[in-house]
Amino acid sequence: MKLKSIIRPLVFIVTLLGVASFLEGRAQTTSVVRMTGVRFAYPLVEHWIEQYNKVNPNVQILIEWRGTQDPSQYDILVEAYEQSEEIKKEREYTYIARYAILPVANSTSAFAKTYVTKGFTTSLIKQIYFHDIFADKDKEQKITAPFTNYTRLQKAGAPIVFASYFKYEQKDLKGKGIAGSDEHLLKAVLRDSTGISFLPTPVIYPKSAGVAGLTVIPVDVNGNNRVSDDEKFYENGLNAIGRLSGIDSKDIRNIPIEHIHLSVDKKSASPEALSFIRWIVDSGQADLKDFGFLPAEHHEKQQP
Repeated sequence: MKLKSIIRPLVFIVTLLGVASFLEGRAQTTSVVRMTGVRFAYPLVEHWIEQYNKVNPNVQILIEWRGTQDPSQYDILVEAYEQSEEIKKEREYTYIARYAILPVANSTSAFAKTYVTKGFTTSLIKQIYFHDIFADKDKEQKITAPFTNYTRLQKAGAPIVFASYFKYEQKDLKGKGIAGSDEHLLKAVLRDSTGISFLPTPVIYPKSAGVAGLTVIPVDVNGNNRVSDDEKFYENGLNAIGRLSGIDSKDIRNIPIEHIHLSVDKKSASPEALSFIRWIVDSGQADLKDFGFLPAEHHEKQQP
């Protein structure tokens, strides 16, 4: 009895030591990859991380949420607009998807009910969204419905891309500046019965469905200065993304479309970060439409 009473605790201790040794070994082999960047890409990135960890459980990929500045440490940067040539000298870029920016309005507004039928021409877009005393006024579509414009307060991808597409800068955008992310801009429009703005498709169509209470305003896609019925295809994300993906980008008018890209430091990129990016290129593209993204173009740029 005494021998058994001694052996059992010893077996238990040895077992614990073995488990501790195993866990220690696991901890030592787990690599950490930190990502940060544009917030509207996070739902897709989180999905990719979940799928990637099923086949690569020893790599821990973390999203470091950015505030007014990027976190002090990160391995992969997710961005929604092209950086300067000076910045590009230091980083390697992989273009993984595209997104479109569409005009939106609170669904209860008289403005939404009017323009979901009439749509926006180029001149109307410039008249509604930009400060420009020289811009042509659309005399055939005099704006009578009340509206309140909202835009991003800080420098950000969507307003930079939207303004640049129409030959302006972000500072030229009209509207009340909203601090925070594109999701905060969405909330501001939904709270105001006269609210309008513009938003990226991943914010408008989370998980394919459109946001309740938000109306996408159709635009003159083919550039003939009117909006026909076949240019009104925004009832849900799958239809909108499918239609936009099926049109050559050179033939799309009045809809800014830009790439989402991942970048790493050319000198210090970790093998784990590069492996995750390669997996996204090889195995993550089928998920794009479900999260409001279009496929990337220029496939020769894909491989990091």
